[in-house]
Amino acid sequence: MTLEFRVYGVAQPMGSKRAFIPKGWTRPVLTDTNRNLKSWQVLITEAASTALHQLPASERGMLADGVRLTLAFFLPRPQSLPKKVTAHTKAPDVDKCVRGVADALMRVAFRDDAQIVDLVAMKRYALPGDPPHVDIRVEPSAGILPVPMNLPLFAGVR
Repeated sequence: MTLEFRVYGVAQPMGSKRAFIPKGWTRPVLTDTNRNLKSWQVLITEAASTALHQLPASERGMLADGVRLTLAFFLPRPQSLPKKVTAHTKAPDVDKCVRGVADALMRVAFRDDAQIVDLVAMKRYALPGDPPHVDIRVEPSAGILPVPMNLPLFAGVR
C-alpha cells in the first residue's frame, strides 16, 4: 500500500507537553502547548482516511512493518521577507511538524510511529497564490538503503 495525499492548512508543530494534577484528582492531565495542534491532526487523520478508502479494497489497511514517510511542508511566506530569501530557516522546526503529522497518522496508516524507519522531510515557502499545505506519502520500507551511499558516514550501512 502506498498512500499519497495533500492536506491544506498551515502546518502546526508539536509543542511541549505539560502535566498537571488538578485539585482532588489522582492522575495527571497532559496538555500540549500548541492549541492548534489537535485540529491540524484531525485534518490529517481525515485526509488519510479518505485517501485510504480510495484505494482498492485489497490494498486498504494499516502497514504492519517498516514505514517510509515522506513529507513536504509548504508554509506561508511573510510579506516582509525579501524575495532573495528562499530557504525557510524560521520557525516552526521541521522535526516538530513531522512529529505532529506522524502522531496523526498512527492507527490510520500504521500502528505506531516507531515503525517509521525512513523519513524524508522538507519545509519550503508556498509559492505566491498557492495555499499552505503538506504533501504526505506513506509507503512500506524494508529499512535498508535503496542505493549505495559513497559518503564515509554511510560506509557499511545497509
